Amino acid sequence: MKILIIGAGLLGASLAYRLARAGGEVTVIEAARPASAASGRSFGWINASFYADAAHHRLRAEAMRAHHRLQHEMALPAPRWQGALWWEDQGPGFDQMQADLAALGYPADPVTAKKIAALEPAIAHPPARALHFVTEGATDAAALTHALLAASGARVLSGLAAKGLIQTSGRVSGVASAIGPLSADHTILAAGVATPQLLHSIGLDLPMLQRPGLILRSDPVAFRIHHILVTPEQEIRQTADGSLIAPCAAHHQSDPSESIAEGAAQTTLANLSELFGSKISLAQTQIGYRPVPGDTLPVLGQACDGLSLAVMHSGVTLAAFAAEALADQILGQAANALWQPYAPARLLRAL
Repeated sequence: MKILIIGAGLLGASLAYRLARAGGEVTVIEAARPASAASGRSFGWINASFYADAAHHRLRAEAMRAHHRLQHEMALPAPRWQGALWWEDQGPGFDQMQADLAALGYPADPVTAKKIAALEPAIAHPPARALHFVTEGATDAAALTHALLAASGARVLSGLAAKGLIQTSGRVSGVASAIGPLSADHTILAAGVATPQLLHSIGLDLPMLQRPGLILRSDPVAFRIHHILVTPEQEIRQTADGSLIAPCAAHHQSDPSESIAEGAAQTTLANLSELFGSKISLAQTQIGYRPVPGDTLPVLGQACDGLSLAVMHSGVTLAAFAAEALADQILGQAANALWQPYAPARLLRAL
């Protein structure tokens, strides 16, 4: 089967790897460079402590297991499963979070300030309490994207934008491009925020939200943090070279902002400096446009004959499992029931 994937971010690369291993003849086209959009500007947290409802939690928990399967299969050094310490709320919200996760059977151990200080000595003033999500981890989404594309053996055409979908007798048969039409037995849109524009070419629309995100990277610091930290101000993790990475918005994964607050990077630097009692200096900021469908939930599955969609935030958590499930569907295997609530039909509309 000839499969054409539009978008070489983490979702597109995961699909390329899974479908090529199953025997597909896979081509990936990317308007810029692999992982140059949202996947290259991602915090990289893999978790199921953020969720919309019980079904979404179960999906994310299985997606974490899919990351473990992929890591074992490819003998990857990442993700790093260092766990997370969460204290976004110290009031009733803390107790509700603990109770909700306990009801779902998710590991969320309460820890005191003394324990937090032992786990993270670099924190200048530990909070009174936190939840320890021991199973969570993080990965460099860009590095994983490149590893998956290389391992897939797929043909990757970088710097080639899809101009529109080609539809023949009601069936999508490929895309138009600057080098002419590219035909396929099945086409997948994993193009993030570019998805609606491509769907417009066949008279369909997928409502999506405007969700820009600013990610800060600090200069390397001498101290080390050992977990992903989730504070009331932002999330923080550390890379191997000692740099701190932090989204410049509180509640990053559910941030409803349609624009980036003025001075967000400087505010974040000040928050980090206060948290660690040490001056943190800025190395880089990056703006990424998160692909958030109109109801904030993932979109995965067949949109029409010959065309599937893979659009979601957070794609880092969900990519490995999304690739497993969509590959099974395209190749005629049984569809995974965990993805049934997220089929495109719930949001797609005719123009």
